[in-house]
Amino acid sequence: MRMISSIAHAKSSTARRLFFAANACILGFYCPATAQPAPEKPAIMAGSAPVLSYADLADLATVATVVVKAEIADVMFLKPAQSAGLRQGFRRAYIRAKAVALIRGEGGIAPMLSYIYDVPVDARGKPIKLKKRAVLLFARPTSRPGEIQLVAPDGQVNWSGETESVVRTLVSELLAAKSPPKILGLGDAFHVAGTVQGEGETQIFLRTDSGEPVSLSVIRRPGQDAKWAVALGEIVDEAAESPNPGTLLWYRLACSLPPSLPSSAVRTLAVTDAEAARTDYQLIVERLGPCGRTRAIR
Repeated sequence: MRMISSIAHAKSSTARRLFFAANACILGFYCPATAQPAPEKPAIMAGSAPVLSYADLADLATVATVVVKAEIADVMFLKPAQSAGLRQGFRRAYIRAKAVALIRGEGGIAPMLSYIYDVPVDARGKPIKLKKRAVLLFARPTSRPGEIQLVAPDGQVNWSGETESVVRTLVSELLAAKSPPKILGLGDAFHVAGTVQGEGETQIFLRTDSGEPVSLSVIRRPGQDAKWAVALGEIVDEAAESPNPGTLLWYRLACSLPPSLPSSAVRTLAVTDAEAARTDYQLIVERLGPCGRTRAIR
């Protein structure tokens, strides 16, 4: 109660910012609970930033309840004593940014936002310049108006028109009525051989966080390329298609499915049917392609 009272009675905005920065970890803003082993070299060198893939952006967008384009107005660096668990190659800062465009966020946001961010340093150990930089923030609101918490240490992303377009499409898909659910794992697989050699159909059910039915199917016909598709719903028909790369459904599958079909999924099948199901599952994994994730999940 003493801490809350001291914030409420701060005599100036400067004093309030200093108090917030010094107590960021206590207030619940991003701050590692314990110090992590420092890498031998900074993760980002010479002021550069990694180029995030579609999967990287989807990882951030799927957990953020606030996504906003902003322009950094002020950067105030914290002292080492206020930066517990800081990774080598970074300096922790209290940042104020002007909201430019709200991409996701119920109820809107304040025109000025504040948050904690670990700023990369260059080869000389100097923090990269952020003031006036356009960024995308992936965050969640806090109980304090205008203050947000990044969903990950790299929840601040350099803005570009292309990145914003990808993120806007992602958010639209996430908020759609028929948004693809999160995949938790594989259920049972079934295979039915056709009447002629080379003909057959495999169906694999997936477990989802919402409980909504999702299934994968592979159809093989003699003299034709095998066709695979995904169905969101109880009914699987010939109209079902495979997802295009760079879509939320593709991400849900490519970044969640295991590399091979586990024995538990084919436990009720005859040996030949189980082998056919495994072969068809491998076809799905290969055609989905790699997830493309480049950042560590935090």
